[in-house]
Amino acid sequence: MAFDFKKEYKQFYLPPQKPEIIDVPMMRFAAVRGQGDPNRDDGEYKQALAVLYAVCYTIKMSKLGDHRMDGYFDFVVPPLEGLWWQEDAIGVDYSRKEDFRWVSMIRLPDFVSEAEFQWAKEEAAQKKKMDCGRAELLSMEEGSCVQIMHLGSYDDEPESIQRMDAYAAAQGYRLDFSETRRHHEIYLSDPRKTAPDKLRTVIRHPVAKQEG
Repeated sequence: MAFDFKKEYKQFYLPPQKPEIIDVPMMRFAAVRGQGDPNRDDGEYKQALAVLYAVCYTIKMSKLGDHRMDGYFDFVVPPLEGLWWQEDAIGVDYSRKEDFRWVSMIRLPDFVSEAEFQWAKEEAAQKKKMDCGRAELLSMEEGSCVQIMHLGSYDDEPESIQRMDAYAAAQGYRLDFSETRRHHEIYLSDPRKTAPDKLRTVIRHPVAKQEG
């Protein structure tokens, strides 16, 4: 049976609909960076997703070809994730989607080395006839975070974020955004197939203990 990150690590992918503090260890991702409104049909975001899925499924399906990855095991491709920010804002301002900067990413098993990732990029580019050069292998350790399961549309996320940030403050934590610690979302629903009020999204913010 294929390894399913969502089932094996429920604390990271299936939090409750009430805020909680969690420590997130080092993880490895296929990632593509970009900017702009994610809803634009001709925008960078849609192109980035195509590259991400092409590379990730090339890694997963390598078991069917001649290329063998050391330590390979079959896995369910994990859900899409995203880091979001704007240059002049703390957190994100949902009314200015055109100003978004983002890193779209999908978690990878630890057996994917830099060399294997480069192979997958080249293989995906050749088979899919697309430029996969923007994809990168990203290692990230988030550390202390507050997170929540948001149920509903993406535009309604601010209400959940307010609850989440208030909970963190009540527990003695402060928000700790930086160049390496961003507003983080994990998408558990396909918006093309799911009603907006049924969408499930993990929202995660970096925090640090209040001094004094």
